[in-house]
Amino acid sequence: MAILVTGGAGYIGSHTIVELLNEGFEVIVIDNFTNSNPESINRAIQITGREIKVYNTSLLDSEGLEDVFLHNKIQAVIHFAGFKAVGESVLFPLEYYHNNVSGTLLLCQTMQRHNVKNLIFSSSATVYGAPDKVPISEDFPLNATNPYGRTKLMIEEILTDLYQSDNSWSITILRYFNPIGAHESGKMGEDPAGIPNNLIPYISKVAIGELKELQIFGVDYPTKDGTGVRDYIHVVDLAKGHVKALNQNMILKGINTYNLGTGRGYSVLEIVKAFEKVSGRSINYKITERRPGDVAVSFANPEKAKKELNWEAERGIDQMCADAWHWQTNNPNGYEKAPQIMEQEFPFVSSNEREIFLK
Repeated sequence: MAILVTGGAGYIGSHTIVELLNEGFEVIVIDNFTNSNPESINRAIQITGREIKVYNTSLLDSEGLEDVFLHNKIQAVIHFAGFKAVGESVLFPLEYYHNNVSGTLLLCQTMQRHNVKNLIFSSSATVYGAPDKVPISEDFPLNATNPYGRTKLMIEEILTDLYQSDNSWSITILRYFNPIGAHESGKMGEDPAGIPNNLIPYISKVAIGELKELQIFGVDYPTKDGTGVRDYIHVVDLAKGHVKALNQNMILKGINTYNLGTGRGYSVLEIVKAFEKVSGRSINYKITERRPGDVAVSFANPEKAKKELNWEAERGIDQMCADAWHWQTNNPNGYEKAPQIMEQEFPFVSSNEREIFLK
């Protein structure tokens, strides 16, 4: 029996694969490598010494998706696949709704046909919008403020309706806060295409000299140094949270929602200072105007996950920054090799090809 991981070549997906393999699970990956690189899968194999079966297909390819379920005994699905850039979602909302929502509908329909009813869904703290207070608990009002967040909220509502219609499903919704860091080996990390949207990859590229300076959006927030405060969580802690959620999911029917965060907020300037400390590099930055829709403070109340999943974040901000810097210095050009090159080197499974393992 295998765990199917959609979007498994992505930043969070690839780190979760490592933790699943370390716990003895068999892993199958679906990814079309639109915004990820197959080299991340190769690195997961190097780290764990385990095999991974990879399907180069999209959730929107109903025939390819059906083929995955026909040829594998899948026990549960961890669903990461989807477009994820907030700013891009504002520019291209139809693409985001089509890809994220339609892809999830096709996935759930295929799961239903094959009687696979254990699902972990990768949601986001963006579903809370701009909450009136912190820390944010799972029972707070939901009010996403951009198309990306609304796709996550729509999918949460779809999954709730699905469970209400058939309570033999076991569905776990995980709302992430701000994942940063990298695998301690330095072999895996965040590898954004182009100019990074997220803080730590941007800081890393400034530190290594690839970018001139960091833009800090606003220093007039009601926080201790005027910059926005967020809950940053180490990606490995987040990945381990998925394993804990999966273990519960496979023995407990129902639909459950959990925040995955540290319960502590750090300002942008605090992150800059922490990164300077671990890297020994000075981070040049420029203050610019606030971005529309940004909130002053956002951090999680993670007590429910601690109580029910026996999970809590263990790594502090210094280790998050140190691991990110280790990844950046070991991989100044990220995973480097383009997906089309990697496909020539490693034969992936697709809907019309033989089943082949990456080794």
